[in-house]
Amino acid sequence: MHQWNVYKTFDEASKAAADFIATQIQASIAQNNSCHVILPGGNTPAVCLSYLAKKFLPWNKVHWYPGDERCVPSGHADRNDVMLEKNLWSHLEDTHVHIIPAELGAEEAASVYRDMISHIKQFDIAFLGLGEDGHTASLFPDNKALNDTRSVVPVYHSPKPPAERVSLSMSTLRNTPCRIVLVGGPTKAEIIARIKQGETLPINSLGDIYWYLDEAAVGTTE
Repeated sequence: MHQWNVYKTFDEASKAAADFIATQIQASIAQNNSCHVILPGGNTPAVCLSYLAKKFLPWNKVHWYPGDERCVPSGHADRNDVMLEKNLWSHLEDTHVHIIPAELGAEEAASVYRDMISHIKQFDIAFLGLGEDGHTASLFPDNKALNDTRSVVPVYHSPKPPAERVSLSMSTLRNTPCRIVLVGGPTKAEIIARIKQGETLPINSLGDIYWYLDEAAVGTTE
């Protein structure tokens, strides 16, 4: 079942999510001597990632993987890895970053990323985003990529630009035991209500999720 954690402000929700992720990383390292973490894009996770970067953890045992990427040139401001580098990776002295080469185009980049993660039987943590239409990563409602069972999938005809993207698949995200979503602001209240009502959406088709929200995102649904 979903676990809902609601905080007065988005900053409080971000800090709590960072604390939770840090605890999960520590647990994974204690058990496996490593941790493989899926990360979101967009602007929402920036504050949380900044808090996470300040934690004293054995970062050299952590491997980071974007959950999706936009097919734009390397270094482009719209790239998820640019946001992740700015808010997290650049603050860690010794860690392992695995980039989606989305500049190659959706099909080739998906193939390269698939090979890159082929040795991973199961990711440990999936920190995911949420769109107002219920999408997560670049898995949009009614998009053909939802039914692609490969570990990494090319995404075409995205309702949000750019039209071509690369994403970890539904099966990969479902296979990750710990899934976290951070949400803030009143514009997300409607989709949160739909999720709570059990509507069939990409985000609602993954299984149990630890939700971290501010009161504005909950709206009148509580």
